[in-house]
Amino acid sequence: MAGGLLCLLAGSAAARPAPWYWWASRTGDDRICAQTSPGAGWLREATAFRDSRCSQRVRPF
Repeated sequence: MAGGLLCLLAGSAAARPAPWYWWASRTGDDRICAQTSPGAGWLREATAFRDSRCSQRVRPF
């Protein structure tokens, strides 16, 4: 039991926060920075970022 709990806690300690992306509107020139899709009318750009302003790119492994 204690070993299972230890494994569970060790896995969560290595977790990273979700990346942020620029999302571009399909119908206009609007762009927003978000972790998840704002809806069906938005396209995600490929570059991932570490912060909510989409200014610090995620470094590849």
